[in-house]
Amino acid sequence: MNTSWSPFSYIVINLARFIRPNEITFSGVNSTMPMLACLLAKRAYAWNFIYINVAGGVDPVPSHIPVSSSDPVLAENSASIFANEDFYDLCTRGKMDLTFLGAAQIDGEGNANNSCIGEWHHPKVRLPGGGGGAVMLPTARRACTWRTEHSKRTFVDKLDFRTSWGGFHGVVTPIAVFVKKDNRLALQSWHPESSLQEVIERTSFKFSYDDARPTAPPVKKEIEALATLDPNKEFERDAAITLR
Repeated sequence: MNTSWSPFSYIVINLARFIRPNEITFSGVNSTMPMLACLLAKRAYAWNFIYINVAGGVDPVPSHIPVSSSDPVLAENSASIFANEDFYDLCTRGKMDLTFLGAAQIDGEGNANNSCIGEWHHPKVRLPGGGGGAVMLPTARRACTWRTEHSKRTFVDKLDFRTSWGGFHGVVTPIAVFVKKDNRLALQSWHPESSLQEVIERTSFKFSYDDARPTAPPVKKEIEALATLDPNKEFERDAAITLR
């Protein structure tokens, strides 16, 4: 069995590793990789957690793995059905342990920009906006995000616009895993085919790396679980992730 990382498996499995036993975890809109990470954790780890998704499912058992993380199939065989206001209510009451949210830009404090690239009144690119992230990022106990590229245009010293504050607890890219320490993102590990120097060169903000080391390889159950979710590697091809 191949126990080395692909860029795709690196992101999905390392997102899954942020999930903890007996916690409530949420994956949202346009969040295929966190969706796969949550479903992988259900299959690979010998402990339970509550998985809620933006389709309204609570610990669903879908008949197939959908392309969209908002597909109603993610509510099949669900313990109950949640509406959007229920997600926000859980967060604001301090009951949401982990939420996976997207970000276009991320700064050294883990804050997110999903609003615009460039100056607000004359942007180069107008982005979709914060959506529920503006509520969930500052109120969930922990929040994690992912990027399919690792570059200075994504990991910036200063956001073009701060859509949401509170800061991500964890960030996964094709070459690195960051975690929050002392209110800033710190490097936890890097892809074994990358290097500490490469992560530094491809990140605009300064970060601590005192305890960082190469990421531990995927274990057999993680590899097998991902293979059941993406047997024909359709998700992996669609993601089109590269290390460079």
